[in-house]
Amino acid sequence: MAIRLIHIEETDSTNRWLKEHQPPFGPDEDIAVWADYQTAGRGCGTNTWESERKKNLLFSLLLHPIDVPATCQFLLSMANALALKDTLDDYAGGIKIKWPNDIYWNDRKIGGTLIETTLLGSHIKECIIGTGINVNQRVFRSDAPNPVSLLQILGHEADCQELLHKVMGNMVKYMDMVRTGAWEEIRRRYRSNLYRLQETHLYRLADGTEKLCKLVNVTDDGHLELLHDNGVTCRFAFKEVQFII
Repeated sequence: MAIRLIHIEETDSTNRWLKEHQPPFGPDEDIAVWADYQTAGRGCGTNTWESERKKNLLFSLLLHPIDVPATCQFLLSMANALALKDTLDDYAGGIKIKWPNDIYWNDRKIGGTLIETTLLGSHIKECIIGTGINVNQRVFRSDAPNPVSLLQILGHEADCQELLHKVMGNMVKYMDMVRTGAWEEIRRRYRSNLYRLQETHLYRLADGTEKLCKLVNVTDDGHLELLHDNGVTCRFAFKEVQFII
């Protein structure tokens, strides 16, 4: 597997740029586009992504995992999160994956991902994975509750382009594992690197109530499993439960 890298100075969204600029390339070519600045970077749902110009790593990756059934698409989220975690492990300790696919340093968010999948029948036709990693930003001005950058962790700047190449190398590794069927190993690694795994914390449920629960698992299809203090394990989809940090 090889990934074509494309650099652009500015766009509203690297995910949208990839959607609009696929025709010049091969129909099944894996492509990553990275930008110095996004005017409308997106997070999950209605969230936005704050980033100063040329300070952080902003990229989207177009993949064609045609052998992955639609029912197993969370596998791609796991693979991507592991590629990001493995990369950031080279820079700092304390890197974890916060369900479903945020990257945390201790209790602070250093990276986030938005995944958009197109299906063809019962399988995935293509997948666009948009990622932001906080690299050299000193001050965050949005209302995001707990951002952190590599600069704040390390005390010095890091090279965004070098970081990108490391991410791509790790993504190639994990996508090769996807294509060769090493799915259970990807799932095992993802689960073993979960933020707050086997720890008991407060969670906010969709009705606004707060419950003390232990995080015990993430299922193959991406549901979070929490063990309540009454001994009952409950399963939650994305946005049905919120971490209280």
